[in-house]
Amino acid sequence: MKRTELPLKYRKKFDNIPYIVVATTCPDGSPWNTPVASFHFADDLTIYWASWTENQHSRNIRHNSKAFIVIFDSTPANRKPSTGLYLDTVAMELTDKNEVMIAAKVFGNDPYNPSDGREYLGNKPRRIYKSTPQKIWINTDSKVNDDFVDVRKLIFES
Repeated sequence: MKRTELPLKYRKKFDNIPYIVVATTCPDGSPWNTPVASFHFADDLTIYWASWTENQHSRNIRHNSKAFIVIFDSTPANRKPSTGLYLDTVAMELTDKNEVMIAAKVFGNDPYNPSDGREYLGNKPRRIYKSTPQKIWINTDSKVNDDFVDVRKLIFES
C-alpha cells in the first residue's frame, strides 16, 4: 500500500503526530512498550526511526523482529476519542551501508537526526530501525446491544 492510498484523515496522522508507540517482546517473553520520537514514513508506509542500540526496544528487535506500533493523538479537546492507527509490523536494525544511506534520506531535515547516514554506521551508538507494516487497522465507533464499543477495522494487509 502506498501512503497516498490512505484516506487523507489518516495520512494527516502520519504527518502531525510526533511520537509512535512501539511494542516489542523481551527475550524472557515480557512485553515492552516505548514511545519513539522523530519517526518517518516512506511512501510505502515503511517506518524509520533512529535509536541507541542498547535501548530495550532495540535489543528486543534484534531478538524478535515482530513489533506492534500505535499512532494516535493523545491531546484531543474535551477528551474526545481519537482515531488511531494500529500497525502489525516486522522491524529490523539496518546494518547495510547502502540501506542506511537510503533510509537516512527519508529523515529529510529532521532536527533530531540531521545526518546523511554516517551517524548510524560503524562504532556509532545509534542505528536506523525499519518497520514494515504487515497489517494496519483503524479504530472506529460501533454499538453492541445499544452500548458503545471501540472496534478495529482492517484497512491494509500485505
